[in-house]
Amino acid sequence: MLCQTVKADLDCAFMSKNGCGFFGGSCQTIIDKCETCNKIIEYQSGKYCSVYPNPNSKWLNGRCPTATHIKLELNETTQKVNPLKASKRSSKKG
Repeated sequence: MLCQTVKADLDCAFMSKNGCGFFGGSCQTIIDKCETCNKIIEYQSGKYCSVYPNPNSKWLNGRCPTATHIKLELNETTQKVNPLKASKRSSKKG
């Protein structure tokens, strides 16, 4: 149904005939960590996340799973090659 509380005319899974079914009766505004995310929608009543009704709860475990402004740091380790196995593989190929 379309939201009738803070995100006017946006399709919302929590909206029902009895009003907003989310805890507290409406979506929560974004927190400071969300400021530069691409999933923010700005309304007259404030800035809200387009994915989560309570953005604060997504940051409790470290970082939001849909944050577009945070780059993941991948630690790539180089794997050591056993010289004996490498020589056997090269002799089989050619």
